[in-house]
Amino acid sequence: MTAIDSQSSLDARIKTVCDVLRRSNCAGALQYIPELTWLLFLRFLDEREAREAQDAADIGRPFHESIPEPYRWRDWAAPDGVKRNLLQHRAGESVFAFLEDDLLPYLRARGDNGAPPRQRLISQILSSVNGTRVDTERNFYDVVDLVHEIRSGEMDDQHLFPLSSAYEGLLLSMGEKNNDGGQFFTPRELVRAMVRVVDPRPGETVFDPCCGTGGFLAQAYEHMRALLPREATGEDLAQLRHETFFGEEKDNLVYPIALANLVLHGIDEPRILHGNTLTRSVVYDALYGDDAPDQFDVILTNPPFGGKEGQDAQNQYDYRTSSTQVLFLQEAIASLKRNGRAGFVVDEGLLFRTSERAFVDTKRKLLDECDLYCVVSLAPGVFTAAGAGSKTNVLFFNKGRQTERIWYYEITPATRERFTKKDPLTLAHFEEFFALLPERADSERSWTVTREQVEANGYDLKAVNPHRPDDSDTRTPEELLAEIAGHGRELESALAELRSAL
Repeated sequence: MTAIDSQSSLDARIKTVCDVLRRSNCAGALQYIPELTWLLFLRFLDEREAREAQDAADIGRPFHESIPEPYRWRDWAAPDGVKRNLLQHRAGESVFAFLEDDLLPYLRARGDNGAPPRQRLISQILSSVNGTRVDTERNFYDVVDLVHEIRSGEMDDQHLFPLSSAYEGLLLSMGEKNNDGGQFFTPRELVRAMVRVVDPRPGETVFDPCCGTGGFLAQAYEHMRALLPREATGEDLAQLRHETFFGEEKDNLVYPIALANLVLHGIDEPRILHGNTLTRSVVYDALYGDDAPDQFDVILTNPPFGGKEGQDAQNQYDYRTSSTQVLFLQEAIASLKRNGRAGFVVDEGLLFRTSERAFVDTKRKLLDECDLYCVVSLAPGVFTAAGAGSKTNVLFFNKGRQTERIWYYEITPATRERFTKKDPLTLAHFEEFFALLPERADSERSWTVTREQVEANGYDLKAVNPHRPDDSDTRTPEELLAEIAGHGRELESALAELRSAL
């Protein structure tokens, strides 16, 4: 097998693992990604704890492994593992039985509230894993052997866990159309642009109330880690990894994937609550911690498009509506600290809809309590790969002072009116936006709207570029009816000629 000495070779290795999984009863991404997630996590946890144990031994300190023998990866999964040798060669032994009856129940059971954080994390990542979906033991060992060959020490030093980039590629496939995973996936180029604008700084807290696979939190971590000074202490790094990133996710399948994704990016203790933000219902909150703040410095999020909520969610908010996005916008406003900053993805309907009181009141609240200083209007198709054709926008706002002026910027592809899977949104589409943003300068793609104009329009916040040629139909109803009647007469005349010819 070729050595893994570059990102491309790592990506190729991961693809090979996925190919084996696909032929082994894991046909779609929503099946093989959860399978690969827990295997990758146990593999790298074992490698990390072996390194930590050696470091402790070098200085004469005790070290207590989170997973004891024979449940460590090196025992049952490594090709030379003692437990694996017994499972493969002793009569009556089966790796499937070991997984289902011994290993997985043991690891899941070690996550009670009194357990150390790492044991609770292990329990939650394996919370929905009762066995493997792989169809044969031979195929399972093929997968395990391929995963075992991936070693973090073979990659560059810029990533604490080298799989972070490769894992993002897997999550992209999970978000592709027809995989039913699009609701959990935000295009990573959009995530990177939003993080760059909001610019979370070391020492601040970051929150995503519907975190999906954790993309915003992972990208915020990479951004903030790069901002740490060279003289940063171990305490500084520990604060970043343990006390900075908070999220909530209600989906049973996606919650463990979010945890693993953040761990693979280097966040040792992901503070993710398994529960429904809008209803306040909680499945598991021991990772979130009793010391989690009520308000945060930064919020980055993309609530589900078109979601509908019942009364149990609506009753939690001042302005009741079934619209998931409107409730999440109220949640974001409430969860921001004074002077806190937010990047918030919405579909077009939230901006222009003025017929429902809760939409108008929520937008008024946003403008009263926050400075909505920028709206980025994205051409349709940004979420095409995730199966959503909605036109979307990004709201950037700071809490603590009311909105007086809103700067709009319109992002479209160079040669067409919408993004496509073959021509997706990239960070390059934001270059002029980043250049103009500091001064909120006007251009062919940007313009400013005052608070008075918004109020006069009934709190319709939709982006309408005044620099675009007005191609709207200005004909009156009477003119349209006259034109239709004229076409009707032409049609009758043509039919009469045709009848005469016959």
